Amino acid sequence: MDLKRIGNKLLHPPGWLLAVLSIISAMMLTVVFVKDISKTLIAYAVYALASYTLLVDCIFIAIVLPKHYNKIKQMIYDNKYGNRYMTDAAFKVEVSLYISLAITLGFSVYNLVSGFTYSSLWLGAVAVYYILLSIIRFLLLRFIKKNNGKQDMIAEYRSYRLSAILMMLITFTLSGIVLSMILKNKSYVYSDVYVITSATYTFYTLTVSIIDIIRYRKYESPVLSAAKAIRLAAALISILSLETVMLIHFGNDEVLRRNITALTGAAVSIILILMSIYMIVHANKEIKKLKEQ
Repeated sequence: MDLKRIGNKLLHPPGWLLAVLSIISAMMLTVVFVKDISKTLIAYAVYALASYTLLVDCIFIAIVLPKHYNKIKQMIYDNKYGNRYMTDAAFKVEVSLYISLAITLGFSVYNLVSGFTYSSLWLGAVAVYYILLSIIRFLLLRFIKKNNGKQDMIAEYRSYRLSAILMMLITFTLSGIVLSMILKNKSYVYSDVYVITSATYTFYTLTVSIIDIIRYRKYESPVLSAAKAIRLAAALISILSLETVMLIHFGNDEVLRRNITALTGAAVSIILILMSIYMIVHANKEIKKLKEQ
């Protein structure tokens, strides 16, 4: 028996089989968590399959994809829209905002439905917050479309200021709801599926927020800065929301949960309000300076 050959086939399955295994693993893991059978023999078998699938997926990504990197990159540059995405910062952020808008709206609806399902005021508030952030993103998208690549700094700073004002207003509202939660010390029971979904969204929005800060730091565009600020706001609220959900889901100490929620909620609210104030003051200063020129 050629063990090396067998091992090589196990670690490097065909692409179609890898795709099938990934889909099956995701579906079976969902069933395990939804049906709450995480401590059964079936669940352990699913965990083993999922672990194997994750391993071969990582090997595929690490070995196969780099070989095609230059080819894929060239194909992107050869495409009209791909080339524009890679070379035009404004178009790139426009696409990024559209994708982010769609994902945030989807998660907002999910939170809204979950809020009704669990009778949770907090999830409903988070859903409304995300929806309002999505409206701000829409306004930025509208501005980018309207200007069609032309840079009008005064108009950009006005959009930047409007985004900050709206962000501050909705942050004040959310802060009030956090305070109400702390005073009432009311908790809700959330499912494993919701916790996992919330964690996934938080990881996504935090990662994208950090990438945006690094990627667009060299571009002196108020609209891009506003987009980064909105992403950061969404990431911070996601962290607060996930923390709240996980403390309820996994913790039993009500006093500890209340104190941590109070500290994190206050910190996030202060950061977002100070960030909004800075943006408004900075915009007013720059608009005044531009008008005087």
